[in-house]
Amino acid sequence: MTDTTDDIAEEISFQSFDDDCRLLGNLLNDILQREVGTTVVDKLERIRVLAQSGCNMRQAGIVDMAEMLEKQLASELSKMTLEEALTLARAFSHYLTLMGIAETHHRVRKRGNNIAQTAKSCDDIFNQLVQGGVSPDELYDTVCKQEVEIVLTAHPTQINRRTLQYKHIRIAHLLDYNDRPDLTIEDREMVIEDLVREITSIWQTDELRRQKPTPVDEARAGLNIVEQSLWKAVPHYLRRVSNALKKHTGKPLPLTCTPIKFGSWMGGDRDGNPNVTAKVTKDVSLLSRWMAIDLYIREVDSLRFELSMNQCSESLSRLAHEILEEANHENRHENWNQPVSRSQSLPKQLPARAHLPSFAENGEAQHPRLDIPGPDHSQHNHKEGEVSSTLFKIGETSANSGASAAATSPSSFNSIQQLGQRKSSAGSQIGRSSFQKLMEPKLPQLPGIAPYRVVLGNVKDKLERSRRRLELLLEDVSCDNDPLDYYETTDQLLEPLLLCYESLQSCGSGVLADGRLADLIRRVATFGMVLMKLDLRQESGRHAETIDAITKYLDLGTYSEWDEEKKLEFLTRELKGKRPLVPHSIEVPHEVKEVLDTFRIAAELGSDSLGAYVISMASNASDVLAVELLQKDARLSVAGDLGRECPGGTLRVVPLFETVKDLRGAGSVIRKLLSIDWYREHVIKNHNGHQEVMVGYSDSGKDAGRFTAAWELYKAQEDVVAACNEYGIKVTLFHGRGGSIGRGGGPTYLAIQSQPPGSVMVG
Repeated sequence: MTDTTDDIAEEISFQSFDDDCRLLGNLLNDILQREVGTTVVDKLERIRVLAQSGCNMRQAGIVDMAEMLEKQLASELSKMTLEEALTLARAFSHYLTLMGIAETHHRVRKRGNNIAQTAKSCDDIFNQLVQGGVSPDELYDTVCKQEVEIVLTAHPTQINRRTLQYKHIRIAHLLDYNDRPDLTIEDREMVIEDLVREITSIWQTDELRRQKPTPVDEARAGLNIVEQSLWKAVPHYLRRVSNALKKHTGKPLPLTCTPIKFGSWMGGDRDGNPNVTAKVTKDVSLLSRWMAIDLYIREVDSLRFELSMNQCSESLSRLAHEILEEANHENRHENWNQPVSRSQSLPKQLPARAHLPSFAENGEAQHPRLDIPGPDHSQHNHKEGEVSSTLFKIGETSANSGASAAATSPSSFNSIQQLGQRKSSAGSQIGRSSFQKLMEPKLPQLPGIAPYRVVLGNVKDKLERSRRRLELLLEDVSCDNDPLDYYETTDQLLEPLLLCYESLQSCGSGVLADGRLADLIRRVATFGMVLMKLDLRQESGRHAETIDAITKYLDLGTYSEWDEEKKLEFLTRELKGKRPLVPHSIEVPHEVKEVLDTFRIAAELGSDSLGAYVISMASNASDVLAVELLQKDARLSVAGDLGRECPGGTLRVVPLFETVKDLRGAGSVIRKLLSIDWYREHVIKNHNGHQEVMVGYSDSGKDAGRFTAAWELYKAQEDVVAACNEYGIKVTLFHGRGGSIGRGGGPTYLAIQSQPPGSVMVG
């Protein structure tokens, strides 16, 4: 399979590209005239001309002239003051950025006009497979069973501030709007004015982050990627897959099928980062759930006004009738048909991301809506990075002390005690203003009228209570609400949505069911209640230190001095036991306590919120069993404190082999693990017979060089697959494609096709 998306010779006119470059360049020049003065701008222009002329002379082979111009350029630069040099660097940096925006816009525009030549669609791929001999049933089963998890990390490869990124996006939207042929002279003048404002704002904004981001800042940036990009892209992509699958197999992609899922290391990767504490992990996990629910509330609110029809299935009518009866009994139905609002006893400010711009989709308006926030967003002026909501003052840790900087906004709470007294508000009615009562009618008393709105209103009500509950938990206020009052799992939220979908299909309204409602169902199935499950990562030596401290405290010996066989014997014996190993009163060093606290948080959150526990620098089977023992012990302790089982299941324990030595021994480690009866039965029972193994690209490349590392990675994957096959266990390979080489460049599917035979299989 060849890649048709790269290096395509497009026979197109570059006139529009030149026009955009000239427009942005002239606007920047005019703004610099106003901002720094004519004298400085003249110097900048002279330096630009010298640099470009010297480059042109050298390309033309006129070396003597090129060298003379280069010497003159060097002389001009050496005469500049430090302040002038800084202005020069900033001006050229912004100029190149603007040219890059114009080029990207040009590529998008031309590829939109020649999409058939520049991209392979799902339809093309499926057609190629069917023509190649793959049966429709086999194609359908393979696509439905496909499982790809994309994990976001916080590696600092993006140096641009998010503020500037959004301003660049606004400029791109304005260029796109300027391409419309139906614009009047006044419209184009408004576009120019908006561009001037954006470029002026960019020039007056500091390009550099002056404070190191905290783990919560990094997690918030990752969640923002979901909201701004993936939230729209995922259902759009799955709809394309479904349409292509229906065309070639006769069956669409099931709504709850999730061929793509997302995970995150932001707030969970504590390997070498002492600022990622157990509290940070808990707060980031709750924050992720809060944002998921907040996004679902907006979608449900929009969906309620779309599904205004009266005809429905008997089951949906019965559910709507039950909801109305309960609502009338509890006198709280007024809340269901109103816009999103907040309890007066809860934070009145939204997270910092609420101030980010929202962009109009194509064709929605005659002018880009660049500054209109969501319907439930309040505008508050704040500096970038400044927390405007109590919700986002969580887990902010000092780089020196690692202490939490949680604080309560005085505008939202008088005190934690006051909040505790009001915790019952999580299930109470939200008051409506007189204007809201006038603008929005009460819900109908008959379930036959707008039944979808009744059901979705109830969904929205429970989502709002779920969100309020999380806000209380983020403030460390206990919540003893009835579990029926809020959503805890993905299946609970999917149930009423699927009922609405089936009702629409049965009533001949499939065209409505397959629109916004189907997109919402696919979002819920893909993102769940947490948007991205949080992976935990810690270095293997920290777990060994923890076990060592426990054995010393219990007078069992010195774990670190035992050989591998004795370690495995001890760990296996304890794993088979039914009592906790670690007493509550144990006294251990701070580093060990942090590890134990992390496992306790993992037990409290469970696999519903967390994904895998990755062991970096894994080299022995005991590294994996040590984590399994600490996890088991924490779950027993938490279950005892709660008086019930821990939520969710145990986390997947994933050894990460990243040095050449460890890669060469990866297969042996997996064989040793699977030869232990307890571990093999544990994998079959708790992880559906799947063993996950991570291979590291960055550290192996630094350890032995890229070529050697690539070969060792290839052989390690073959060995791991063979080891799992020997014991009838399926293997999932987690590719840690770190480093600038691994993250950039070529099409991902080519990297997948280059994997060893048998290492990429259907789940």
